[in-house]
Amino acid sequence: MERVVNLNTYQSRQALYRGYPVLTELEKEMSANQQLSVSDMGPNFDRLWSYQCPLTKGRNVSSMSWNKLNPDLIAIGYGQFEFSDQKSGLVCCWSLKNPEYPERIYTCKEGVTTVDFSKMHPSLLAVGMYDGGVAIYNVKSTEDEAMIDSLQSPGKHTAPVWQIQWIEKERGSGEEVSEKLISISTDGRVTQWSIRKGFESYDMMRLKRMPTKYGSKKEKKVEAFISRHAGGMSFDFQQRDTNIYLAGTEEGHIHKCSCSYNEQYLDSFVGHTGPVYRVKWSPDDPDVFLSCSADWSVRLWHQERFSPVLTFLSSTKPVYDVAWSPKSATVFACVTENSVEVWDLNMSTLDPLIKSNPTSGAKQTTVSFSRNSDCILVGDSEGQVTVYQMRSMPAHADLEMLRTVVETNMNSGLGQEVPDFMKTEEELDDVGEM
Repeated sequence: MERVVNLNTYQSRQALYRGYPVLTELEKEMSANQQLSVSDMGPNFDRLWSYQCPLTKGRNVSSMSWNKLNPDLIAIGYGQFEFSDQKSGLVCCWSLKNPEYPERIYTCKEGVTTVDFSKMHPSLLAVGMYDGGVAIYNVKSTEDEAMIDSLQSPGKHTAPVWQIQWIEKERGSGEEVSEKLISISTDGRVTQWSIRKGFESYDMMRLKRMPTKYGSKKEKKVEAFISRHAGGMSFDFQQRDTNIYLAGTEEGHIHKCSCSYNEQYLDSFVGHTGPVYRVKWSPDDPDVFLSCSADWSVRLWHQERFSPVLTFLSSTKPVYDVAWSPKSATVFACVTENSVEVWDLNMSTLDPLIKSNPTSGAKQTTVSFSRNSDCILVGDSEGQVTVYQMRSMPAHADLEMLRTVVETNMNSGLGQEVPDFMKTEEELDDVGEM
């Protein structure tokens, strides 16, 4: 009954989500010669609705994951990021058919930091937690209990799990396709989990701190590391070769790694001066990836170049999340504490195409593009996930347009000038030696 009532309440907004033309009350009232064309306003957001209920109020939205089989179903994790503000966690599975109450609710003793749906088994939902725990839920079940967890596992992480993801293994000749569950944690480990026999794990990589540049004129006394391990914050596997992945660290470095080597990096990309909260390969160009950081910046990289191709600065707040558009090769979205931005590299590399500053006062924490509409979802620190329709967007760009932007900026060697206070010690030393 609740679904039926909500279908009536949200019918026009859900039609907009689907891309169907809907005449608003304002447009009905205005005469034909008074109507303002939405396209005349330029690219903009139209807020459709929010996923929220009394259970989620006051909880930080930490992660979102679309179901791989049903694009109208999304899992949302709720958990605090700060150590001093920890509380119990929550996972809710929301359906487009009912934005006012979730279809499934799972409670966790610890804060939830990351969630991800399986592709091969769409009912399986992996959850990572602030205490280092990993659990798998079967959303077919209404019971508030994990199917399996790492509580008794000797390989359990000893620090927060910041990202978890199901990765499809390479299709070998004559071999069955299988998935592996990967997690990354501040304890410096990138870990693979297996559910075939209990809940076993092994470390694919132990992230190590990188030494500072030696031999510079400004070299100071080198202090010993308190820990040799670098805290892991994010990772992403390459679609073309799932043996290759990127790992973003707490110290601001991005490392290119291989599943075949667990002792050394293939390459390291240096540019960020704060923790790398998210790193994402382009879904269109296997050589290009984005990263966002606490240093207020989003950076575009090419895997053949170890410094950023472009740096995007539009605020003086940490950038918590970044996501590529699944439809346009040059479009991405990011969120800072007080803004939501959509960039189109084909239009401008200096200013965002759309910038919105929500007036709720809550911090914006996560962003995700809808898989079957021209909408983005934005989570905040008060337990609300808002659905925005992107209106009057430019025509979708293809792979060649993205490559043109990247190659132009690589060849010019200019990109965007980064202020001195955002440069790494190595970059400042290089400037001083010139």
